[in-house]
Amino acid sequence: MTGSDYLLCGGVLLAGYTLNLLYITVFYHRGFTHRALELRPWLRGAVRHTGNWVTGLDVKAWVCMHRLHHANADTADDPHSPANAGIIGVARAQLRSYERILTGLARHKPELMAVVPDLDFEVNWLNRKRLWYLPYLVHAAAGAALSLAVGPWPLGLVYFLGIMSHPVQGWIVNSFGHAVGSRNFDTPDNSRNNHVAAWLIWGEGLQNNHHAYPGSADFSYHWWELDFGYLTVRCLERLGVLRVNRAGLIPRPGSQQAVFRPRTSVTADD
Repeated sequence: MTGSDYLLCGGVLLAGYTLNLLYITVFYHRGFTHRALELRPWLRGAVRHTGNWVTGLDVKAWVCMHRLHHANADTADDPHSPANAGIIGVARAQLRSYERILTGLARHKPELMAVVPDLDFEVNWLNRKRLWYLPYLVHAAAGAALSLAVGPWPLGLVYFLGIMSHPVQGWIVNSFGHAVGSRNFDTPDNSRNNHVAAWLIWGEGLQNNHHAYPGSADFSYHWWELDFGYLTVRCLERLGVLRVNRAGLIPRPGSQQAVFRPRTSVTADD
């Protein structure tokens, strides 16, 4: 491989990774889960219908699992806490929890439907028909075609790894974000601000800030805490495709509102 081949592979990896993060941290997490963002109706519909194809993850199941995580953070009922599964075991715990929740939502289990009453749509038809693997096959085929058409051969592999990177992102955030790092707020869970995870995953590593103010579209508290996700949100807001719920933004240090108040609800405000 030449130097230009390495640059091409790096660019494709970054493009796939960026698209995945756009869907997960901006649309799924800050938009659908916590309603920190108001998406334009056409964008909300587009994410709802394309999200499973782009990320391999169902919007409704992801939202439900994340709300359950906030409601039960680091307790025995947390879907993916290192306090229960250990740092390495979080990877398996989050997969098993996702599968269980996805199946439960498809069967309309009342205890799960009650967590997402605002999502008035079914889980994606791919999951209802047990065709969850199709997005992975499509992206694998797209990667193979990319390698054959453009080359070099690793191009397709890095495309697939970038676009389907959420299991690794989720493991880093859910494990290290609840085990290693600093705390700005005395939350009743083990959430931490892990700055390496925050740099890599668009602010998601700032878990202590996020658990203190889950309705905030901005996960940073101090000026030096980096949240690329919120920078992306601001750019999209300027383009007019979404609106930030500024009433829910995390207060800055020294503000009279900068007092953590525990949240207890399991719904979108958590």
